[in-house]
Amino acid sequence: MQKRHFFQLAAVSALTALGLSACGDKPQPSQAETPAAPQEAPAAKTGPLKIGFAYIGPVGDGGWTFAHDQARQQLQAQFGDKIETTFVESVPEGADAERVLRDLATQGHTLIFGTTFGYMDTIQKLAADFPDVKWEHATGYKTAPNVRTYDTRTYEGAYLAGIVAGSMTKSNQLGVVGSVPIPEVLRNLNSFTLGAQSVNPGITTKVVWVNEWFSPPKETEAATSLINSGVDVLFQNTDSPAVLKTAQERGVRAFGWDSDMKDYGPQAHLGSAAINWLPYYTKAVNDVLNGTWSEGKAWWGVQEGAMDLVSIADDLPQEVKDKVAAARVGLKDGSLHIWQGPIANNQGETVLAEGQTADDAFLTRIGFFVQGVEGKVPGGN
Repeated sequence: MQKRHFFQLAAVSALTALGLSACGDKPQPSQAETPAAPQEAPAAKTGPLKIGFAYIGPVGDGGWTFAHDQARQQLQAQFGDKIETTFVESVPEGADAERVLRDLATQGHTLIFGTTFGYMDTIQKLAADFPDVKWEHATGYKTAPNVRTYDTRTYEGAYLAGIVAGSMTKSNQLGVVGSVPIPEVLRNLNSFTLGAQSVNPGITTKVVWVNEWFSPPKETEAATSLINSGVDVLFQNTDSPAVLKTAQERGVRAFGWDSDMKDYGPQAHLGSAAINWLPYYTKAVNDVLNGTWSEGKAWWGVQEGAMDLVSIADDLPQEVKDKVAAARVGLKDGSLHIWQGPIANNQGETVLAEGQTADDAFLTRIGFFVQGVEGKVPGGN
């Protein structure tokens, strides 16, 4: 489970706008006064729960970060004066992330969400420095007594999109604009292909990597290359609407990713595999307010209302809509297992035998293309 590498935008202006210091130095605690009546307990601390969010991208990216910030706003409205939320956008991984996250902690935020895989080691370091802060890390796998990880089963949305793509393609050639070749992204593009194959066994999937999460120019270039190669339906695992915009300009179909991107290319749009972070954020806040927060890992999907294919195109045949609806029901009630054998990689080797169902450990280690995906995984065997 993983996310958000290679993003290089500066965070200084965002820090300044929010009144946050770019310095990571911790203020020295003030000397406590001697109580006049030592036998009396000090007054309990009052005030809202201060919650901080660190984002890898801009809130206006239309995808990953936009989805997180929409949930943050809804969270604030839901809990009212019980909480106070702050966010810092466009925070690169590494030293900048440490400064921002440390500053959030020193300013009294006792629940902090880091929304990218690349913050993982930084959060581990800061968790030791701030043991009273509850740290939530999106898409990571390292926990601690005060660190919990959370993620969304985006591959379920990818599978639903695949059902649509496999039904709507005329060329039987699908294209994926991939961000970085890590297990999360491989799981998504493979699940997209499996969904397409469930209705159209003859499809093939082509992949072009941009090696960034958010780079509209590179995403546009990749989408154009795929269209020029004969692809007529595009899918993406990148953060901007550039792929959908390119599809509309070139007269092919495409999907939105992470958020509902319909408005960026309404004629091209077939549906958006959109994340709803609010259910998990609501749980996390309630856990802290109720004193029930604990270390752990959460991976939510269609079943929990955290993932879905939304704004499905009106021009889809009803039979295609019915197939998506049936698959959605299967994911909700647990009767549909996307990763159930027989499944082979694109070298013809069996990765899941007949009747075998992948567990989460398998899903988090995927390093191959399924049969039907062209090419080799960069850096893979």
